[in-house]
Amino acid sequence: MTNLPACLNPTQDDILRLLAAKAHLGSQNATKGMSTYLWKRRDDGVHILNVGKTWEKLVLAARIIAAVENPADVAIISSRSFALRGTHKFAIHTGAQAIAGQFTPGTFTNYITRSFKEPRVIVVCDPIADHQAIREASYVNIPVIAFCNADAPLTHVDVAIPINTAGKHSMGLGLWMLAREVLRLRGTLKRQEEWNIVVDMFFHRDAEDAEKEALEKAEKEESGKWEAAGETAEWDAPIDNSAPGQWDGAAPEWATEGQAGDWAAETQQTTAAAPGWDA
Repeated sequence: MTNLPACLNPTQDDILRLLAAKAHLGSQNATKGMSTYLWKRRDDGVHILNVGKTWEKLVLAARIIAAVENPADVAIISSRSFALRGTHKFAIHTGAQAIAGQFTPGTFTNYITRSFKEPRVIVVCDPIADHQAIREASYVNIPVIAFCNADAPLTHVDVAIPINTAGKHSMGLGLWMLAREVLRLRGTLKRQEEWNIVVDMFFHRDAEDAEKEALEKAEKEESGKWEAAGETAEWDAPIDNSAPGQWDGAAPEWATEGQAGDWAAETQQTTAAAPGWDA
């Protein structure tokens, strides 16, 4: 499937992950430059991306990033909301700089701005949304690595990684695989062992889903506290009838001597009149 050495070939789990995340589903439109990365077109007009090409470009991009001596000289850029979390996670684990959100014009060309940066390589999550960053990178000769869908323009893009950029799971998986491959090439992570960072950490999470999960977690913790306190056991405990003065008609402590006799007599009359007590 790929032209890489045997040690760099994808495993079966890697291919299944790409298919499960729908990373192979492209858009209905396709540019001429992306035609080499397309496998076929479905009846509904959706282009199918070649997963083998996706893996080859991931390895190539990881080799370029790993060749940079200072990890901070790599900048990853994303203005799409569903790729922001993956962008920050990639920067944390690889040491790169994250430029998430709206890109400030002049970041690469105007040294007066506070956000001025001089990276050696930039990684873009979508050439259409992040066109400003790609244009400025071309002015100062910065190599560009971009995740590209079937309809992505490849102008000023040096390495295109074909992937479904419209899905939060596919983008999260692509960034996770790129970060893992960079760590493998740097020697931080062995190729035979599994990365202890799960791919779910790179997936975008909506605010409503996060609040719902937090509410469910709080309800479970609250119910667990009630069970641990034994509130149900307190009501199910048997009644001790042998306790003195509880059911034998004894007068309360606050009663006087005259009231105590009346109290005992009234209790005996009530007990004798009630049917079924001796049964």
